[in-house]
Amino acid sequence: MTIDRNFVNVLMLSFGFMLIFTAFQTMGNIEKTVLQSIKTEDPNFTVEAYTSLAIVYAVFATCNWLAPSYISVTGPRGAIITGACCYVFFIGSFLWPQNVLLYSASCILGLGAAFIWTGHGQYLTENSNSETMSRNAGIFWAIFQTSMFFGNLFIYYMFTEPTINAATRTIVFGVLTGLAVVGTCVLAGLRRVSQRLVLGEAEGVSSADKELRMPESTREKPFLAAWHALTDAFDLFLTSKMLLLSLTFVYTGLVLTFYSGVYSSSIGFTKAIGTSRKGLVGLSGIFIGIGEVFGGALFGIFASKVSHFCGAWSVVIVGFCTHLFAFITIFINLPNDSPFQDTNSVGFIAPSPVLAMAGSLALGFGDACFNTQVYTLLGSLFVKRSASAFALFKFCQSVAAAVSFAYSSSVNLYMQLLILTITICVGTVAFCYVEYVTRKEKTDVPSEDDPTLVTE
Repeated sequence: MTIDRNFVNVLMLSFGFMLIFTAFQTMGNIEKTVLQSIKTEDPNFTVEAYTSLAIVYAVFATCNWLAPSYISVTGPRGAIITGACCYVFFIGSFLWPQNVLLYSASCILGLGAAFIWTGHGQYLTENSNSETMSRNAGIFWAIFQTSMFFGNLFIYYMFTEPTINAATRTIVFGVLTGLAVVGTCVLAGLRRVSQRLVLGEAEGVSSADKELRMPESTREKPFLAAWHALTDAFDLFLTSKMLLLSLTFVYTGLVLTFYSGVYSSSIGFTKAIGTSRKGLVGLSGIFIGIGEVFGGALFGIFASKVSHFCGAWSVVIVGFCTHLFAFITIFINLPNDSPFQDTNSVGFIAPSPVLAMAGSLALGFGDACFNTQVYTLLGSLFVKRSASAFALFKFCQSVAAAVSFAYSSSVNLYMQLLILTITICVGTVAFCYVEYVTRKEKTDVPSEDDPTLVTE
């Protein structure tokens, strides 16, 4: 039996990311709650969780412009390993919580995030073709998002008291750091792309990948290749399709902030839910993860059928409706001041843990709808410039996340929900339009002058 080497690469990439982000996404989910408990023990400790995460995404956004240049020199595997090491450092820094160290680690993580995500986008594209891109994106997302399940299940059993003491924090941070180290080791085993199976010239390969496969005598100098990668990213960003898609990217960044840092903390701060509310922070993350995994698996298994009969826009519409349901349930279930600190306030109804978990499940499933289709569209539409395309996706997403984390410490819950509702409407319309135009173009003969079109 012949082993599909490229599919094995996708699985290794998926499981490596799953381990690292089991650690990081769990940290993001509990960071506000944990840092609040440290402040009660040490008055000199002043790190604000939302500020830390805002720094991460601000640096992430800035460095996304540099990531294609870095990849043009190191290749996607080198960028992925560099980024993974930065995640290990950030998570490990919580074992010794100090103001300067944690904010510095946030900066380093932002740099690493740009490398690992842009490298991941190019590596996933290199291991896919026009027939397997949707499948691979769905499988990656399903495996990757199991990180939300395992990490938060661990937190659910560890956080059993209203306050989180130092001994418990040390155990949690130690385990999460260990998981990140194991994930880095898995990613270190990623192999080169099979020359027999990689996208051919008819479908296009990324300029950085062609650069690395050229003979030494004709290969560009590293700094020249890096400069060309940077200018290529700017040129791609100014195309009409990318500008429209950026509206969708912005929404994915805003909702990422909400479900990964704000929503679960809001549940934990709502005293009317009961004494188990801190444990529900982890349980909320589990339900978000279940929604993410189910959505990724569903659209991975049935990706070709959905794409053939309905198009990616239909999946995004499902995500749109699911997220609107989540916003409505959160609006009526949680109090307006719940994102900030413990509160005795109630929403429009007595807070219901069941309804809170339903909101978590809907947030996860809807997010999978958006992200799997974004990955698929970028991987097929911008095959020749995959590193730049995924860098721009993460740039827009991380800018939105940084802004969102910055205002999350002062903007109340209902205003945040209003912002999400407006941006999801705009982002959904933009994505559906670009996807429609792309499908229409594929029925015609592509112009040789348009490097963004994939020829089948």
